Amino acid sequence: MAAAFPADEGYDRGEGSNREEATLITAIVLIHAATDTIPETAQAIADIDGVSEVYSCAGDVDLIAIVRVGAHEELADLIPARIGKVPGVLDTDTHIAFRSYSSADTQSAFDIGIDGD
Repeated sequence: MAAAFPADEGYDRGEGSNREEATLITAIVLIHAATDTIPETAQAIADIDGVSEVYSCAGDVDLIAIVRVGAHEELADLIPARIGKVPGVLDTDTHIAFRSYSSADTQSAFDIGIDGD
């Protein structure tokens, strides 16, 4: 049984929304890659439909990919069958986003009404 989230809690299930992002599922994919293939691996991942961004980074992982799809089933296909099979990918760790907090959105909220003062 799916949990119901009240609208006053700030949950946006995408119903009646004009924002495409409201209906997309965002996943953050942490990728361990063969060190000598990181640039080629990153570009190959970036070329996959559904992958919006790929970052090379310092730390415990080599690459971070941001994936946006319309359904969980697409994630189930895209990550193991496409990203996981890119030459140079050694391992993936996927995290599904619940909610987005953007400084640009926050600033826009503070800007509302300022022109009318």
